[in-house]
Formats: sequence, structure tokens, C-alpha cells
Amino acid sequence: MNTAEDALIDAVPLGTAPVPERGRVEALAGGRLVLRAPGLVEVHDREDFLAGRAAGARAALRTREPERAAPTPDGGFVVAGVSSVRALDADGGTRWELAHDRWHGADRAHSVPAVSPDGRLVSVVVPRLEPEKEKAALVYDLEPGRNYTWDELLLLDAATGAVLGRRQIRSLASAAVASWGPDGDAVVVSCWTAWQSWSTWWAEPRADGPHLVGATWMHALAGFLPGGRMLTQRYAEYLFPDDDRDELAVYDLRSGEQAALVDLRELAVDPENDEFLSAEVLDGRHVLVPGRVHPAAGVAELRHWLLDADTLRPLGRLNYPVPVGEDVTALGDGTWLTRDGNRVHRWALGHTGPGGVDAR
Repeated sequence: MNTAEDALIDAVPLGTAPVPERGRVEALAGGRLVLRAPGLVEVHDREDFLAGRAAGARAALRTREPERAAPTPDGGFVVAGVSSVRALDADGGTRWELAHDRWHGADRAHSVPAVSPDGRLVSVVVPRLEPEKEKAALVYDLEPGRNYTWDELLLLDAATGAVLGRRQIRSLASAAVASWGPDGDAVVVSCWTAWQSWSTWWAEPRADGPHLVGATWMHALAGFLPGGRMLTQRYAEYLFPDDDRDELAVYDLRSGEQAALVDLRELAVDPENDEFLSAEVLDGRHVLVPGRVHPAAGVAELRHWLLDADTLRPLGRLNYPVPVGEDVTALGDGTWLTRDGNRVHRWALGHTGPGGVDAR
């Protein structure tokens, strides 16, 4: 590790807020937060929630374990189930429901839907049965008729559920997450397929459906950067012993070209054992990477590093006044949350010494 990577950058505390012990916080556009707890999804005003002023959720939905739900800008939800996708209005009424083939493997929805920033479109990954066994990519010998070809990415009208277009992607997803770029001009889907790791595709939404622009193997979407770019992360999953590594990459969403790449071994104390857990885009200039490192003596330590968003060059390590864990939620305004039991802490970038960064 060089001196730049080990330089300390102060994290400035901005406040704390209570959260359920098993709740997970996510950021939404429009100054909103999503709080996910077992069987419940809530949408809150971000500033009121973090200031402890939240009198109640702006929208809430009770969910069943097999379901995956995403909020809509008007207070409703899009809910993926085992064999359908449905949209609910702000009062809980069903706007529409679209049936699809039943998911393979575990009896649950594998795909989390994504709603475009303007609320007009929904993207979701669905499975597809293949009637001819010899053409199937996945064969269930013990379940006649349950053979599958590659999954499909659907583009739906959010008001009616009409299928505006579909594209086949080379995935048999056990987990799939779709996300829209902040301007709504690109949709990105990352799928985890057994024995193949993550694969990611990005597409332009057109009148005839999603037009695939690019793809990358073994990388999952981590976030979006200004200028029509996205950040991806690769994890050392030990699928291929000679080709396992943790790395970050930046891709241009329009051209599909890779713009930057970094091997996270640069941050490692023990490259064979250290783990890099996620990557969060803090703002147009900075990326935060939490990781678990194993010093030569003592127990494993959780550390957070700051990287330059354009080059992915490490800028230093974040210095917190309190212990932090591996969970990080970037809020999109340069501040972020860390988790400590049943509370979240909000932080901003501080000031370093000569040659350091100053995000304020």
C-alpha cells in the first residue's frame, strides 16, 4: 500500500438517526429514502427521517417473503413475484398485473423491478420456458416441462403494464437487479448466474424496446457517474482460481467502452484474504470502497477508502471518530450513511493535509 492510499481523510459527522435492527436503508431520487425490513417497505422524506422528524412513511407496502418491490414516484409500488409483476397505486389498488413463466430454482422472485426517473417506464428481468428440451439452457430432469432458455429483459409501460419491448440476455439469474441512469436514458441490469458470477448489460430505451449497447462479464453495477458513465465492481468469488480478483471499472454507457479500471489488490494488506465488500458513488468526484483487511497481527479490520471517480486512483483512507461497519449508503449529494446497530450515522468528506482532497 503506498502513502497516498494510506493517507487519512477525515469523515465529518452530520448526525444520527434510529433504524430498525433488521432494517436496510437505500437512497432514492427526489430526496427520498427506502427503509426495507422483513415484510415491509417504507418510503420516507430523507431529511426529515435523518433528522428524526419523520412522523410517518410517505408510502408503505406489506410484502411477502417471495416478493421484491420497488417504489414509484407517485407513491405506488411495482412488485415482482414468483410468476408475475404487478403495479399498485398509492392506495394499494392493483393498476395492472403481468404474468410470466415461473422462476426457476428457489420459489421467489429473482428480479427487483426498476422504475424510470420520470415514472413512465418499468424494467424487469423475467425467466422464459423452452418447450423443446434440446434447445434449453437449463434442464430440470425431475420437473417435466420446467426447462428454460435465457432470461429476458422487459420494458413495460408503467401506467398500463403493456410490454413495450423485450431483449434476451445470456442469463439464468438467481438474482437480478435493474437500475436506471439518473437521466432515464439508459437502463442497466446485473444478473448473478450460478457458476458464472455476475454479468451486466446496459441498454437504451427506444420505441421498439431496450436496445443493448454493451455488456461486461463478472462485473455488477455499483452506481452511476456524471457524463453518462457507470461504475461496476468485480468480486473474487473463487470460481476460477487463476482469474479471481476484486476490481472496479468505469464504462461509457453510450459507447460501451471501458474508461477506467483498478485492481483493488492495491488497497490490500493481505491480497489473498482481504475482501472488498461494495463500492458507492459519493458524488461526481469520489467513490467510497469499504473492505475487510487482515493485518499480520490481530483481528480483521473494516476500512473505508476514497477513490477518484474519474481514474479510480486511491486518494486515501477515511478516518471516522466512531467505529463503522461494512454497510454504506451513498445519498447522492456527497454525504453517506454507515450503520451501527439500530442507528445510522451521516457523514461528509472532511479536509486532508497538503496534497489531499477537500470535497467541500
